[in-house]
Amino acid sequence: MSALRVWVEGVGLWSPQLADFAALRGVLRGDAPTPPPARPAAARLPANERRRAPESVLLAVEVADQAVAMSARDAATLACVFASSHGDQPITDYMCATLAQAPAELSPTRFHNSVHNAPVGYWTMASGCHAPSTAVAAQRASFGAGLLEAASQALAGQREVLLVCSDTAGSGPLREVTGCEQAFGCALVLAPAASPASIAALDLQLLAEHLDTPLPEPLAGWRRGSPSAAGLALLALLSRGSGRCRLAASTTLGLQLEVRQVDRERVA
Repeated sequence: MSALRVWVEGVGLWSPQLADFAALRGVLRGDAPTPPPARPAAARLPANERRRAPESVLLAVEVADQAVAMSARDAATLACVFASSHGDQPITDYMCATLAQAPAELSPTRFHNSVHNAPVGYWTMASGCHAPSTAVAAQRASFGAGLLEAASQALAGQREVLLVCSDTAGSGPLREVTGCEQAFGCALVLAPAASPASIAALDLQLLAEHLDTPLPEPLAGWRRGSPSAAGLALLALLSRGSGRCRLAASTTLGLQLEVRQVDRERVA
């Protein structure tokens, strides 16, 4: 596959250690991380929805809103790709346990929130978005798979696309299987052409291998703790303004990513 080039216009990030992309930049400068509040704010959701929504939804909506705000795009117009390795693991664990022990007691609300595209449903309703939406799952390669899908949509449709990748900590026996120890979410707004909002150019090249670029601590530990934190390799490059990394896009394929600085004189 020949290289794909898209432009990054916005970045969102939330984890138990990092409240946003600016916090990651601080850590890369040597600052100590300042933990955010225990739950993502997800301010776009109405108050009643925020109280009822599970952490998986709050996390996805929070990082999506950060990325869209940075891009200054209208959320209602953005096609979106939401990726997650395993969806809402605590709810899946609850459903499995309830179905095994007392199936008649299964909560309809939790069942509703268990589907893999629940976060994108909340997002599109809260933002009034009628643009196409996609939900992607590829286990620990979900960020790479979602990035490839979002970049392809941006170029094929010549439109801006919101990418969100998020996972919450596992629960019960699932935690032993998935190895997901903490929540992590990140988001990008990708565009098919440079604009005054562009913060970097991003080239993607598909590879017949799926080696992940090593990261320094504490980023390496955060990446081990959540499948969605695979995106940290790219976010670190965006923070620095340039560089290359590799990450998995499936069990057999990978992506080589190159971040290039934007020529402000050419896009002004």
